[in-house]
Amino acid sequence: MATVDSIAVAPADSDPTSGAEQATRPTDRRTVASRIRALVADAPALLTDGAVMAFALFTVLYHAAFLGDLRPSVTFRIWLVACVLFAVVALVRRRRRSAAATAPATTAAGEEDEPAVERPAVDRRLLIGVLVAAAVAAVSAGVAATGVSLTWWIPAIAGLLAAVGGILLVRRTWLSGPVPTPVAPVPTVGQSTYALVISVLVGISSLFMARNTPDDVYYVGKSVWIAERDLIPINDFLFSENVLPAMGSQPPIPSIEVFDGAFANVVGIHASSALWYVLLPIMAVLAALALWRLTHRWAPRRPVLAFTVAIAYLYLVAGGDAALGTFHLPRLHEGKGMFVSAVIPLMWLYLTEWFDNRSRRSLVLIVALSITAIGLTNTAAIILPMLVGAAGFAMLLVGRWKAAVVAAVAALAYPIGSLVVSRLLLGGMAAEGADDAFFNAVLTYRRTLLFGVVGVISGLALWCGALLARRRTPALLIAGATLALSVMFVPGVLELMSALSGISVVLWRVPWLLALPTLIGLLCTVRVPAPTPTLRRAAAGGVAVLLVAAFALFATPMWSPKSWVEVHERPTWKLPQQRQKIAFWIKELDRPEGMLLAPKVIMRTTPIVTSEVRVVLPRDFYLVEYDLNSQFAKDRLLLAGFADGVSAPTPAELAPALDRLDVGTICVYKGNQYARDTAPQLGYQEFAARKAPGAMICFRRIA
Repeated sequence: MATVDSIAVAPADSDPTSGAEQATRPTDRRTVASRIRALVADAPALLTDGAVMAFALFTVLYHAAFLGDLRPSVTFRIWLVACVLFAVVALVRRRRRSAAATAPATTAAGEEDEPAVERPAVDRRLLIGVLVAAAVAAVSAGVAATGVSLTWWIPAIAGLLAAVGGILLVRRTWLSGPVPTPVAPVPTVGQSTYALVISVLVGISSLFMARNTPDDVYYVGKSVWIAERDLIPINDFLFSENVLPAMGSQPPIPSIEVFDGAFANVVGIHASSALWYVLLPIMAVLAALALWRLTHRWAPRRPVLAFTVAIAYLYLVAGGDAALGTFHLPRLHEGKGMFVSAVIPLMWLYLTEWFDNRSRRSLVLIVALSITAIGLTNTAAIILPMLVGAAGFAMLLVGRWKAAVVAAVAALAYPIGSLVVSRLLLGGMAAEGADDAFFNAVLTYRRTLLFGVVGVISGLALWCGALLARRRTPALLIAGATLALSVMFVPGVLELMSALSGISVVLWRVPWLLALPTLIGLLCTVRVPAPTPTLRRAAAGGVAVLLVAAFALFATPMWSPKSWVEVHERPTWKLPQQRQKIAFWIKELDRPEGMLLAPKVIMRTTPIVTSEVRVVLPRDFYLVEYDLNSQFAKDRLLLAGFADGVSAPTPAELAPALDRLDVGTICVYKGNQYARDTAPQLGYQEFAARKAPGAMICFRRIA
């Protein structure tokens, strides 16, 4: 928080106001201005910390609601009242702290923001060895992932050597140097204003970019189901009316879909609109601010420049279905997108604060964030132990075992405990039915850190991050994370983890334990040799420009069709617009009782539009949960192929399946002539037609 320079005010002889009033008014103005500046400077922390506490509270209330069988709308209203009460208490405490203390003045991000302390001697041979190994690992990993005939053992061993050397170097520096009092960098008004503006722009951009994700039929469809019925589906809601067993890979622990559905129910708007027009921009702002806070804490200098590069990385490096840019705005409305984009950087931030000051506030935030994490995605129970384990191991190396143990308990107790309870009561979290395709080390690197030039840059950020970060705690934590991931990149390690745990479903997500965008941003904070500070800043700017240019030239931007993203001129739902219109059109038809059979893309869209229209096959991917060889699955696949026009089963094959599934309505595209000719033979008559584009014919069962 920056202070305001004193302003001398000369008294005016003609002013009839008393001297006391003349002295008080300028002082009052300065006090108000100081408070406003302090509020702006603290705004990123207030917003993100407040959001963490609020969502953690809702998650706890949601889990507790199972005991009382409360409706989601009731839980939401209780949460609102509790938030207001906690906000009032927090405001009172903040005013008391502000009156009791004055924050130190800070300057804008300059060449060196770290406190001036005596630097311990660096083992230059070890440093050079780490840099060489890091360069070999980064280049060979980026090349190996392109399909060049290069054994993965080269980047694996070089990366492991760089990681081991890096953590030894950081540990030696920690233990041999003086022990300064930890001083957290304080953002200036200008820095926070810049972060807020960028974050708001990120939030606005989220309204116009739409990526059709097959997973939305479950995540968004669940919110729609909850909003329309004000109930929490403990059992299956896609294939049945909360009757069939729920998917084993999706225990009802996450609260994000319930929050969206309850919010929409209370406010009275469609759940998909609530998610994509209200909540998504808010989540985008919070994710950007979380990235800013960690970057500001870890960057030794030029945090604004590092943050800018990190944001550019997220926008310019997307494309693949596992790139971090793809999991930012295009999939941020899914819990796992918010987990990797906001929870991961905030967890590293809170761990940094805890290891620096061991305050109760930091510990409370770690606990709240862990609850928020499991409220967003079950993946948190797998990635968080890796993250906390890496951080704890690094702190054990410097003798901070008590702090490491306390942090581990605080960060893991609720996520692990909630999964254990869920498994005992509901038997959830099985790997079947999830995307259990296994990706080895080279494919995991290729999918997440990417390949070619971008893969090399990602490798440099990974294996050099500890050398670029602010000294002591940030450097040590990055070194621990780098070592953990480098071990998992050794051939055979991921295979062993898969065999022992049965969680191949998420092992390709292990790079999520890194705050990679922040590490990418740290590359432009490298101290470039130059005779003057001005030239050093210019050189750093040049590095930033080169990084952004590399992303622009050698990666796929978020808004590219190759990223499966459509950019619209106005805010839209994250659905192909024609499919959305068709789903609404079918919803308004005078349909008979029974299920809807339609082309698969329409059936996948319908649950996002309404839970009132039950479809034969919401998504064929989920059928593995119910045994692909069962009649249950075979009937649905047979009918879906018929509606899509990719197969031509006989009426004798179709009729029993239609009866077993109680299909009341059949809608097909006009081009599916076989289905149009066959439907009347099956006891259905045409009753509705839709003109192009998306021309369809609908048939209903004859009573």
